Amino acid sequence: MMTKVGKHTYGFIGLLLIVYLGANGCQTAEPEINQGETIHLFDGNGLSNFYTFIRGRGRDSDPKKVFTVKDKMIRISGEEYGCITTLQAFQNYRLIVEYKWGEMTFAPRKERAKDSGIMLHSVGEDGAYAGVWMNSIEMQMIEGGTGDLLVVGDDSERFSLTCKVAQEKAGNSYVYQRDGEAVTIYKGRINWWGRDRDWKDVKGFRGRQDVEKPIGQWNRYEALIKGPSIQIFLNGVLVNECIDVQPRRGRIQFQSEGAEVFFRRIDLIPLDGV
Repeated sequence: MMTKVGKHTYGFIGLLLIVYLGANGCQTAEPEINQGETIHLFDGNGLSNFYTFIRGRGRDSDPKKVFTVKDKMIRISGEEYGCITTLQAFQNYRLIVEYKWGEMTFAPRKERAKDSGIMLHSVGEDGAYAGVWMNSIEMQMIEGGTGDLLVVGDDSERFSLTCKVAQEKAGNSYVYQRDGEAVTIYKGRINWWGRDRDWKDVKGFRGRQDVEKPIGQWNRYEALIKGPSIQIFLNGVLVNECIDVQPRRGRIQFQSEGAEVFFRRIDLIPLDGV
């Protein structure tokens, strides 16, 4: 059965995680796939595969140096809202990103959870959403909620996520469950399976089942995109999954959203035979 939702809508801890994964039917190993030659979207030297867009400034205007490269890392300061966006659009690929949170935060999120995100299948005009981003499907990066999937759309059926979810919601949001019932959303969020139900939008939040590493440590964040499906892995753990998505092709945006974040790897591997 498929339900449609309206358009407005390491120690002991590691053992707990393993037990939960078994109970939830999630996998910790990535499936074997046929891959093409790796595209290094970030080669450690510059942003030649991207352009910048900042709210109120437009394309390729960054006087406050929100987006910089130093010591083979991209630093996104978070001071102004915007993104770096790939020059090319992609479909059917594996995206591998390594990131860590910095210490700095800025208004209006200075005391709130560190926030950023990677926006897949980005199409249309720059700044179409809230004057900042292209309409897209977001793999969220936020303390306690990294692994959520969001529709950053225009409230039409052109942007949607279909995921299997648990019967019980967390507030207004569905929660991913691999053997759950499929639902389709046109706006809002599908929580990753372990997002703390007592999550609060406060700086430094840590959930009891968080897979993301503490501030200052490197994380590996991956998306496996094959046709209509998206699988999201965080540090090797399958945390969320979409079985049908619209659109299925587009550019990739990396957000600046009030928090300092560093990237040392952004690789895209085309999938052969998909």
